[in-house]
Amino acid sequence: MLRLKLATDPRWAALVENNIEEILTDHAWCEQKAATNAITIITLNSEHEELVTDLLKLAKEELEHFEMVHEIIKKRGFTLGRERKDSYVNELYKFMNKGGSRQQSMVDRLLFSAMIEARSCERFKLLSERIKDVELAAFYRELMISEAGHYTTFLGFARQYGKGLDVEKRWKELIEFEAEVITRYGKSETIHG
Repeated sequence: MLRLKLATDPRWAALVENNIEEILTDHAWCEQKAATNAITIITLNSEHEELVTDLLKLAKEELEHFEMVHEIIKKRGFTLGRERKDSYVNELYKFMNKGGSRQQSMVDRLLFSAMIEARSCERFKLLSERIKDVELAAFYRELMISEAGHYTTFLGFARQYGKGLDVEKRWKELIEFEAEVITRYGKSETIHG
């Protein structure tokens, strides 16, 4: 379903398990950034009523996820660390079309968002299957399902609002680009690292 070209090495889950506090902090900030991204898309494309309605729900859900991760952090006696840079997301951002029409910019932002959700979904699935922490495995299984929904929401809107553009070609280009980018990741205790 996700159409990712390169799967995460399962050894990444073992890395994560050795530093649960770090992955939880990174994950919390990923959720906050996802909510901010949805709000940004709404701000830039407020004339699209259906998009605004659905992305408001998505942004609220992302903030709820942030809160859920924060509650786990507190429950385990950890501290929410400072916001982390997400080099993977920053590299994907470089692929986005910064010029061109407003429509192309919107479609690129939606595809960029779909790709991040797809990779997050894939990573959450791996965590749900591989880590020994029963509570976190169940939590990541639940979030995997949610991320899959976000992925389809963003991809669906790109197709819906991309009339006249070759959205499928652009999506395939992004899939290829992401496959190159992800080869440099999977070596740290972060969601995309």
